[in-house]
Amino acid sequence: MEKDCLLKITYLKSVNSTQTYLKSLIKNSSIESPHAVVADEQTVGLGSRNNSWQGLDGNMFLSFSIKLQDLPKDLKLESASIYFSYILKETLESLDSKVFLKWPNDLYIDDKKIGGVITNIIDDNLICGVGINIKNAPKNFAILDIKISRDNLVNLYLANIEKKFSWKQIFSKYKINFYKKQKYYTHNNNLRTSLENAELQDDGSIILDGKRVYSLR
Repeated sequence: MEKDCLLKITYLKSVNSTQTYLKSLIKNSSIESPHAVVADEQTVGLGSRNNSWQGLDGNMFLSFSIKLQDLPKDLKLESASIYFSYILKETLESLDSKVFLKWPNDLYIDDKKIGGVITNIIDDNLICGVGINIKNAPKNFAILDIKISRDNLVNLYLANIEKKFSWKQIFSKYKINFYKKQKYYTHNNNLRTSLENAELQDDGSIILDGKRVYSLR
């Protein structure tokens, strides 16, 4: 297994949720950020809008924590999921994947979702949870379009995060990505809403039907 990142990583055979597990470690002062948790199996994964993320065998289940003070100074916390999602997209693209990012945090191959990123703040830590279908996908979802081991992907991704790209660097590229993929939908107040006429703002929010909407995930 390649070891390119410096974050401490805890590997688990099985866990209810890497996010839930990492949050409990932080709340109990059992670890200090930065820290990552990776599991072979996840039984109660967390997804956007309180949905579950089905933890099929062979996929990537990762959560990591970073101190707020160690994040890029210009990062908009309300759009942190965009920031970390886009870094993952670029990591996968460097390996020849055709993945793209749908606002704000869903990763797609063609018209099917392969994974996503959500963020939370616990005390002075940002926790980011990542799920990617590397080998198996539930119905109506897809798997990653390249062959890579979970551990190599985890290490390459975390190594890129440690480069501490600015929000400005990431957003300038994400903005191009956003306007290429406006045929898709997002959820606003639990309603499925088209992104076709959405206007992306510099802080990562969008203007949708005259109202500003943040990712908040």
